[in-house]
Amino acid sequence: MRATTPGPLPGRHQEPIVAVATAPGRGAVGIVRASGRDLGALIRAVCARELAPRQATLVDFLDRDGRPLDRGIALHFPAPHSYTGEDVVEFQAHGGPMLLQLLLARCLEALPRLRLARPGEFTERAFLNDKLDLAQAEAVADLIDASTEAAARSAARSLVGDFSRAVQALSAQIVELRMLVEATLDFPEEEIDFLAQADALGRLESLIATLDSALARARQGALLRDGMQVVIAGQPNVGKSSLLNALAGAELAIVTALPGTTRDKVGQTIQIEGVPLHVVDTAGLRHDAEAADEVERIGIGRSWGAIGSADALLFVHDLGRRGEPGYEAADAAIAARLPAGVPVLHVYNKADLAQGAMPALALSARSGAGLEALRRALLEQAGWQAAPEGAVTARARHLRALESARANLVAAVEQARLQTLELMAEELRLAHHALGEITGAYSSEDLLGSIFAGFCIGK
Repeated sequence: MRATTPGPLPGRHQEPIVAVATAPGRGAVGIVRASGRDLGALIRAVCARELAPRQATLVDFLDRDGRPLDRGIALHFPAPHSYTGEDVVEFQAHGGPMLLQLLLARCLEALPRLRLARPGEFTERAFLNDKLDLAQAEAVADLIDASTEAAARSAARSLVGDFSRAVQALSAQIVELRMLVEATLDFPEEEIDFLAQADALGRLESLIATLDSALARARQGALLRDGMQVVIAGQPNVGKSSLLNALAGAELAIVTALPGTTRDKVGQTIQIEGVPLHVVDTAGLRHDAEAADEVERIGIGRSWGAIGSADALLFVHDLGRRGEPGYEAADAAIAARLPAGVPVLHVYNKADLAQGAMPALALSARSGAGLEALRRALLEQAGWQAAPEGAVTARARHLRALESARANLVAAVEQARLQTLELMAEELRLAHHALGEITGAYSSEDLLGSIFAGFCIGK
């Protein structure tokens, strides 16, 4: 972290910014936050006094005529000891939407060079001023958006730097290997083989194993962050809606004995061992010619669309209809149309109505028997490992970067065995660059724009 006042930032980042930092709507407390260089004039205009650094002060927030808008707490964090690394001021008022808008307007009026912050701009400045690296900055948004306790804990681990430290340790080892290779290339006449002496090949293989461990943790974190899209599909009246209700523990979908009750997608997010599963119940599948009306045909079309984007498909079969003429043929026709690449779990419902040997994942949505086995199967399908205490929040770009770095290290092993050191050096450079993309050591304006645009305003 940078310990001195940051120098000028490029372009729009030189301008002081302000925003309401609390969620829209009424609340007990609302915060207006400003960040920039030299906010003393703003403090004096709104508070009519100076503020002691990092001390909460009860003040009247004043309008342009010196009349109180509200009474609340003012805080001043001088640079560089602030969230953004710049001067930061927070006015903590009562949480009425109109009051906060008046206070925001007062700030803009009091300091004409002040402008409204874009989404994520406070955290972007924290990154640009070396208060956070890029993985930590993304963890801020992930912590806010976390939908389960496990997701929140993994995001918190990334925010305090667990993920970044693992990536930086890998990068440091790659740098050491690059130095060894460069030394060998610079002094080819030396009889001493630097790479053999330093066991470069063994260190490379150990480095790949360490990266694999980091990748496994990141995949668990990505699953906690994004969850898995699970679609329930099958013929009409096989118990799809009952299964959704049983998994969610609530009566979300209408259940009747009439086929075709579900006309559109019904979704609910549930969690199993902290993993969010976005479960979607769909209209019963059958040929368009068999659909009762145009609405059902549209529902069936949407069902197939949901199936195509699923991470896992629960294909529900009705054990009570085994042996019914045409039933197995209709199931086979549906199975033949399923898109390649979508993992399918065959679920056999209404086990309480069936006799004889039961297939795997036989259950009763009505009684709940067999649901625990289905939950375990879903977690296994997702690639979840129990009790991932070291899981860190991760995004798709983090996984791509780790996988790219791994591929480069594997290629470097091959080049080391072939003694083609120039190519080995290049593969190590590419692996180092890929890891740097995670923490922001190498990043583009386009990447930063896409990341911070997803933040809420005021953060």
